[in-house]
Amino acid sequence: MKNKSVLIRALWGILMLTGFAAGHAQTGKQKPLEKSLLWEISGNGLTKPSYLYGTIHMICKDDAALGDSLVAAIENSDRVYFEVDMDNLMEMLSAFKDFKMRNDTTLADLLSKEDYEKVKEFMESKGGLLPFSQLETYKPMLASSLLMESGIGCEESVAMEQLILEIAKKNKKRVEGLETMSYQASIFDSIPYKLQAEQLLKYVKDGGSQSDADKQFKEMTEAYKEQDIEKLGKFVASDDGGLENYEDILIYHRNRNWVEKLKKIMPEKALTIAVGAGHLAGEKGVIKLLRKEGYTVRPIKYKVKMERVI
Repeated sequence: MKNKSVLIRALWGILMLTGFAAGHAQTGKQKPLEKSLLWEISGNGLTKPSYLYGTIHMICKDDAALGDSLVAAIENSDRVYFEVDMDNLMEMLSAFKDFKMRNDTTLADLLSKEDYEKVKEFMESKGGLLPFSQLETYKPMLASSLLMESGIGCEESVAMEQLILEIAKKNKKRVEGLETMSYQASIFDSIPYKLQAEQLLKYVKDGGSQSDADKQFKEMTEAYKEQDIEKLGKFVASDDGGLENYEDILIYHRNRNWVEKLKKIMPEKALTIAVGAGHLAGEKGVIKLLRKEGYTVRPIKYKVKMERVI
């Protein structure tokens, strides 16, 4: 069960690092999307509408709330889809091994001895859910995500997906994933381990970037509360780290895959689809991809009521 907790927290942290890259370099002079987190998908032969919701993968518990319109969408849907199936414990546990680096690679293989010692000392001073001796065998972005989570500036954080999952289960809705956790873990095999290690080292040399991480997290939270998915789409942690060269792998290719999958499911089932808000933004975002396929995708008035917090 401890491994499950580590995996889930690290997964949302990784997605927080990369899931807001959509729209970073693509919005340009294009007309921005309306401010809304909840969108209705209709037309193009659908007999019942489906709903698309932009989540934030990590938010302070005091700011976490669901709106009545989202709850109603879930109640009126046949199934609820997340990026991964959050209700599949066996998949979560089996995917944990996929976060390990291939070929018995460790962090010591990727950094100089001096830099390795700096990272080791820093991470051991922070403590955590995994001992450094184990963590150094995992993809460095896992370590970065766990460190970033510790710098979000609140005592307790949650993923919006957790709240949505509770509503789905309360209403006895079947929960599924657009992709598997193993696939998400494999994405980071396409990003050189050395590049990931260098990003982790930069974070450490900057003293953990606590103030920067906290500032960005607050800005993201405010954009989320404003329901400004275009602004959320501009948050990207890769500007000076090289990840901008991997946006297609991290974001756009996945968006296209999701739309292809949804095209096959929505004619038969009414869905509520909850994915990172950054995936909705921009010309290559899910909303405009669905529109290009002939669907009508319109914003739904979404008012958060704090008493809905679980």
